Amino acid sequence: MRVVLGDCKEELKSLGENSVDLIVTSPPYADSRKQTYGGIKPENYVEWFLPISKELLRVLKPTGTFILNIKEKAENGERSTYVLELILAFRKQGWLWTEEFIWHKKNCYPGKWPNRFRDAWERLLQFNKTKKFNMYQDKVKVPIGDWAEFRLKNLSNTDKIRDNAKNGSGFGKNISNWLGKETVYPSNVLHLSTECNNKNHSATFPNTLPEWFIKLFTKEGDMVLDPFAGSGTTLFVAEKMNRNSIGIEIIPEYVSLIKSQQQNTLFNFEVEYEKIRCG
Repeated sequence: MRVVLGDCKEELKSLGENSVDLIVTSPPYADSRKQTYGGIKPENYVEWFLPISKELLRVLKPTGTFILNIKEKAENGERSTYVLELILAFRKQGWLWTEEFIWHKKNCYPGKWPNRFRDAWERLLQFNKTKKFNMYQDKVKVPIGDWAEFRLKNLSNTDKIRDNAKNGSGFGKNISNWLGKETVYPSNVLHLSTECNNKNHSATFPNTLPEWFIKLFTKEGDMVLDPFAGSGTTLFVAEKMNRNSIGIEIIPEYVSLIKSQQQNTLFNFEVEYEKIRCG
């Protein structure tokens, strides 16, 4: 695990071309957390991010994946469009927008405003350099669920063949394919709780979020990058999963926090190792 203090727009230039297998990051959102990151106006966000994404495109392997956690804000009764504008700008830059995952925050507390309810989800945008990228789908299979007990009990003749969609999309399904299976592939909605302990950082996501994407898009020994490292969640999860990792962070206090946590982790590991070695 390596952490670098500095502006990722500049520090990324020191990384080799096609050297990273997975980028998982959550940058400062537009006009958010002004006290910490200075705030970027929605109308300036795309211009601010494109030099960074250009370097990310350079360092990512052709088989790699870029996961961007981001969420547009509501202001004056209307949603901002800067995330949508960013997606379109990325495509012009050479990125493929291959998927959009939704992070449903299971423990989001309730609330309302005159014209809307509280946000309980965030975007996880997937970008790639090519259409052929590494994806280890079996690593994220989930239990088949209670629906199977009833849906697979009495199958009709239609359920036992490939039944093409009636809307002419070309998609079809054979319900009987799920007979006898205990696990299935998940959907693109991730039901994960938020991090209740903020790790002395103003915005942190749970360990389970980078863990899920690291499982899906990398194998042991691969390189994971977080250009907005924050408290280092992605880095520590990657290290625990036997991946290499690089984090870049512009706030000195957060870099110090990551390094102190890294030292504590190493110390605890050495203590445990000595206990095992000495019996």
